[in-house]
Amino acid sequence: MNRFGAAIFGCEGLALSVEEKRFFAEASPLGFILFARNIDTSDQVRALTSDLRDSIGWNAPVFIDQEGGRVQRLRAPLATEWLAPLDDVARFGARAAKAMRLRYHIIGRELRAHGIDGNCAPMLDVARVGTHKFLRNRCYGSDLKTVIEIGRAVTQGHQDAGVFPVMKHIPGHGLAQLDSHLDLPRIDLDRAELDAIDFAAFTPFADLPFGMTAHLVFEKIDPQPATVSEKMINLIRRDMGVDGFLMTDDISMEALSGTVAERSAASIAAGCDAVLHCNGKLAEMVAIMDRVGQMTDTAQTRAEAALATRQDPVDVDIAALHAEFEALIP
Repeated sequence: MNRFGAAIFGCEGLALSVEEKRFFAEASPLGFILFARNIDTSDQVRALTSDLRDSIGWNAPVFIDQEGGRVQRLRAPLATEWLAPLDDVARFGARAAKAMRLRYHIIGRELRAHGIDGNCAPMLDVARVGTHKFLRNRCYGSDLKTVIEIGRAVTQGHQDAGVFPVMKHIPGHGLAQLDSHLDLPRIDLDRAELDAIDFAAFTPFADLPFGMTAHLVFEKIDPQPATVSEKMINLIRRDMGVDGFLMTDDISMEALSGTVAERSAASIAAGCDAVLHCNGKLAEMVAIMDRVGQMTDTAQTRAEAALATRQDPVDVDIAALHAEFEALIP
């Protein structure tokens, strides 16, 4: 198998430039991620995902954030429009787990139809009264039992569709009262409280192939943000049992200090397997690869194990999935 660069990259626009193709061929990233700026028509998205894979010469995973609600990159008419996850969980009540499994099976099938085979979900952050509004309605519930139940359903829906699930934001973002795209949240809770709720939401999913870190500080554990904290990554690995492939949240988010290259190097030194860089700026991607280079042997092994979990979609009529979902609506 290819030796991977320790990164997952976005691209700038609707089609790859000559410079991007050349860079990706040299960098050999594990995979790619798409955003709204990369999406126009179905044919265009399929061509772009094909060109991304062709640039590195193998069937690399292409990820996206397709949660529903505000965080949904594929929009109608390319894909189904969804309520925010927390809103759907609330309206389905006792039927929420079944509905959410169907919902994410549909999402996954729509992604696969566009050449996308990884989705950054389930989101296992436990919502609180003070959870920042950017995050709150993206959650699945405000208690541990509900988050785990819905998280399992979301995971199974992805797997039914043949799409890699990526659990996030490890080790838990629900207590954050700031938007980490802009600021660095700080959590001042004792370890016992964190273990009981926020960290506990991820342990039942420790065997998932991919996970994503959170950009926030747990002040009573380490003053460094979790993504760049060796102590926090060790906690995720040792205490939470997460042994899958661990990518950072978008390294260009403003929660972290320093240049993107410095942040990237720090995250790899802390124990993350790869840097996720989303804004598509080629100069930043070049600087990142200059600092992080190829994956470590351990990260390469985890990457190969994660990719080996790739599944074919369950043979089902997507119209039947929609009908089954709609029949559950109260």
